Amino acid sequence: MSTTVTLSHEGQPLRSVSSLHGPRPWPLVGNLLQVRALSVHRDIERLCQRYGTFFPLYFGRTEVLVVADHEAVAAILRERPDGFRRPSVTANVSEEMGGLPGLFMAEGSEWRNQRRMVMQGFAPHAIKAYFPSLAKVALRLRKRWDGAAQAGRDIDLAADLKRYTVDIIAGLAFGTDVNTIDGGEDTIQRHLDDILPAIARRSMALWPYWRYFKLPQDRRLERSVAALASAVDVLVAQARARLAADPSRAARPANLLEAMIAAADQPDSGVDDRAVAGNVSTMLLAGEDTTANTIAWLLYLLQRHPQAMEKARAEVLLHAPDASSFSIVQMDALDYLDACIQEAMRLKPVAPFLPVEALRDTAVAGIEVKAGALVWCVLRHHTVEDSHFPRAAEFDPQRWLPDAGGAIAADKKVGAPFGSGPRTCPGRYLALLEIKIAMAMILARYDVLAVDTAGGGEAGEVMGFVMSPESLTLRLKFRS
Repeated sequence: MSTTVTLSHEGQPLRSVSSLHGPRPWPLVGNLLQVRALSVHRDIERLCQRYGTFFPLYFGRTEVLVVADHEAVAAILRERPDGFRRPSVTANVSEEMGGLPGLFMAEGSEWRNQRRMVMQGFAPHAIKAYFPSLAKVALRLRKRWDGAAQAGRDIDLAADLKRYTVDIIAGLAFGTDVNTIDGGEDTIQRHLDDILPAIARRSMALWPYWRYFKLPQDRRLERSVAALASAVDVLVAQARARLAADPSRAARPANLLEAMIAAADQPDSGVDDRAVAGNVSTMLLAGEDTTANTIAWLLYLLQRHPQAMEKARAEVLLHAPDASSFSIVQMDALDYLDACIQEAMRLKPVAPFLPVEALRDTAVAGIEVKAGALVWCVLRHHTVEDSHFPRAAEFDPQRWLPDAGGAIAADKKVGAPFGSGPRTCPGRYLALLEIKIAMAMILARYDVLAVDTAGGGEAGEVMGFVMSPESLTLRLKFRS
């Protein structure tokens, strides 16, 4: 049941979204000509500089409230999943594509049931138990990059980092050693590269043409969705066969997929095999690009800040000099490297915005938001403002470390690289560990000669499902 809010906290009448000052919409298309799909995050951030932290946009005839104030964004995210949800248009697009159910798309009680199931597998103790396998994947990547360093060959950074993250997710989540790093079948990765951008592209489309006719990219997408679903069904069937052959595994699951199936089989779990399969897809979708792109951005920024690079390297050589003997204790000791990660996520967040849909009539900072209305939460605004981070444009990892008095200059409440509120990313601990392991391996073994774009200039930001750097190449040499 919706609750109509008529007054703001100050007792003043609520403002309507349309009464706010914003860019002028065009007939029929609204402001869609002012934002481009591949740079929508930057285009809206530039509008924030002109119109402030609250203003309206129109996607066609759909009114959208843009919110760039970090406190208002945090309040919105705290109201999920009961007050706000992911836009229904995104859920509909996903369902049209054959359905990608799972924690990412689930809402309400369905989300709560699945959240409990998934959190069991992503708990720190579960990740720590899997740590030797994470380190094993890093050693594979090191072997691959040894060949490139020896030959003086450029490395396709995005492709290799995606192999690294897919191999980790496949091992942790499914107990499957796909080994795409050493040339194993990269079917999953190739299909994800088609599916992720399509979800974002279709969610913002002015007209759903694909319901009436198919372009070549739409037919390719259908093949990718079907192939991914088939691969996931095989993984679930294999896990069920293992559990049936050895029922004791249900009490001590060997991987996240077995843990999810065991949880789903509990009485009144509210979870079925479709939800299990959906969460397998979700882990692949969410775990591949986000972590790989964060590592790429971090390498790009460190290569342009050699003092920070050398300080991070000195810490790694002190605490974790050899990837063949990495341990959780060593990773936990890498405080400066962790600060570098936090700073990279501040400047180059892979999720720079989050659109949500109101589930009931409410108010945001004295602005009336009707049930069903869209709110565009800008996550990179105050994080790059001098008023919240001194010298905000600079890459300065030191701001995340305590000073002599124990104070930390960075305000951790301003940024939300893993989301905020009840729906904070459950895989954040795994993601940070993946990044640390990869970076410690690189810094201990190689000098980074270059992290370059094809044209040699600054790396542009490309928005697909997440924000990635334009194609980067990495060139390494062995440390003397």
